[in-house]
This record gives sequence, structure tokens and C-alpha cells, in this order.
Amino acid sequence: MLVTTTEKIPGYKVTEVLGVVFGSCVQTKHWGKDIGAGLRSIVGGEAKGYTEMMEEARRSAMERMMGQAKKMKAKAIIGMRYTTAQTMRGAAEIIAFGTAVKIKTV
Repeated sequence: MLVTTTEKIPGYKVTEVLGVVFGSCVQTKHWGKDIGAGLRSIVGGEAKGYTEMMEEARRSAMERMMGQAKKMKAKAIIGMRYTTAQTMRGAAEIIAFGTAVKIKTV
């Protein structure tokens, strides 16, 4: 499935807009990663444990969004974006969203 942040896909024409699709994932901190991140905040640098956690959450949210689009028989998702929110202390929600469409080559 094609997924793009743009509204148009070169070489394709949108033939039908099916609607907005979402995928979300709530990730919580692991105490081991929390300790490492706390130490990292003292000395500076990247908190790799958190980076990995957020990459996994983005991947899960995107897969869920694509799954919803596939159920709608979409061929692409345009205007795709991510957003995030803190849902509770120590947890973050990643939401992937975009417009599911049918396309054809031009």
C-alpha cells in the first residue's frame, strides 16, 4: 500500500476518497529504560531506549492505520501524519492518520 504525506502521488490519480483512517499505540516506559534515560539527562545525549520505544510505537500505529485502510479496500493513504499525546504519567500515545483513497495510474 502506498502511504504518503503529500496530497498527490506522481503517476496516480485519486479515483475515490474513502475517508480518514487512524492507527494508535500507547507505549509505557520500562523501568530499566527509565533509569538509563534519567542518567542520560544528567550527562546529556540521546536516550536510545526511549528512541527505540517511540520508533516501535510509530511502526505499530502506522501498521494499524494501514490495516484499517485495507479493510476499506483502499489502495493508498494520502496526507499521512503522526501526532502524539501523553495519556498518563509515563505513557505516550502515537497516532497515525491520513486519508484512505482508491487510485489508478495515469
